[in-house]
Amino acid sequence: MRNVFVETSNVSRFMGALDALNQRGAEEACLVVVDGLPGLGKTTTLKHWVAQTGSIYLRAKKEWTPSWFMGELLETLRVHPPHSFQKKYQKALEELGGRQAAAQMTGKAFGLVIDEADHVSSKSAILETIRDISDMIELPTILVGMGKVNDNLTRFPQVASRVSQKVRFEKCCKADVKALVAGRCDVPVADDLVDFTLKASGGFNREILEAIANIERFGLRNDPGEDGLTLADMAGQTLMVDRARNQPIEVPEVL
Repeated sequence: MRNVFVETSNVSRFMGALDALNQRGAEEACLVVVDGLPGLGKTTTLKHWVAQTGSIYLRAKKEWTPSWFMGELLETLRVHPPHSFQKKYQKALEELGGRQAAAQMTGKAFGLVIDEADHVSSKSAILETIRDISDMIELPTILVGMGKVNDNLTRFPQVASRVSQKVRFEKCCKADVKALVAGRCDVPVADDLVDFTLKASGGFNREILEAIANIERFGLRNDPGEDGLTLADMAGQTLMVDRARNQPIEVPEVL
């Protein structure tokens, strides 16, 4: 299976939100919330953006304190963390500000991504530290969660008011599945098998990619024909595993 990044409708919405962020009116309103169920490609999308832009990626921890967060941020920036919180904070501002300025000079985006932000979205001390950093250097800061971030932030209006853009990752549509198959699969796939993949996966990226791997494995051993692998070709083969029941989902002959 080809290791390429495919732009789905969720990715397009995320990139659109970043474009809108650059056009914001209030300079301090530079927080972005990315929410959605697990398995919809949020982390993959954000890690790809980080790799493309040289931005900073952190995974929030349940027991994070402001000092732990700041220390981990500096380690990710490859800076030896000073002992005092004040010095950690000042050093983080210097490093992030310098990298942001360098990115702006080359016309690139730069920001801070905090994944698994549900862990910290109800903790005032962490949120205030994140807001302070974002405010001080007008740094785009992306909080990525699994559905609780927006709700939790309503308890902290001083932080919620800084959220310029909200992006909710949704389940894949047929066009997304076709794009993933075209981009990742080394064998052609017929439309009826794409339809079943969408149905069986429930629109979740993880399951779709598992299906693509199994389709490709079968297709490389069997001639897919001009129209690509069909339902009939793969009838009786395992497409993916139903994680809830831990049972294989087999391909039928017809839908």
